[in-house]
Amino acid sequence: MNAPRPLFVNVRQAAGLLSLCAAGAMLSACMANPFVDAKVDPNSPVAGEVAKVANARQGYPSFRDIPATPNDLRPVGLYGREAEAVKLAGAELIRATEPGTWTLQNSESFADKARRDAGPELPPANAQDSDAFARELRERATPPPPR
Repeated sequence: MNAPRPLFVNVRQAAGLLSLCAAGAMLSACMANPFVDAKVDPNSPVAGEVAKVANARQGYPSFRDIPATPNDLRPVGLYGREAEAVKLAGAELIRATEPGTWTLQNSESFADKARRDAGPELPPANAQDSDAFARELRERATPPPPR
């Protein structure tokens, strides 16, 4: 059966109107304040404090309370220029220290100077001296008392 299309146009409009009414009903439920008639248990240890805070008239901040912009700040564009300078300095450092950009020279003279600065070279330890020292320590040691 081929029904003409204009018969069902109203159904689409009715569905749109119904969804709009449903959305309005849900939003209107959010507008009510559920705490208006809320009661505080008088036996509660915080009942006095709750009543005092709930009935206190407090001032709310306004836009006049926002402090003015300080005058001693640097311009916004200067931040970007300084960041770019830092990036350029970092790139220059990487370029200057890349592999193949420097070589070790005069390393033998540097090592000789370090050896001279360290002082005279000590002779290696004698194994017999170490054994005698260990034997002397064992003889002097007293074992712990038995339990």
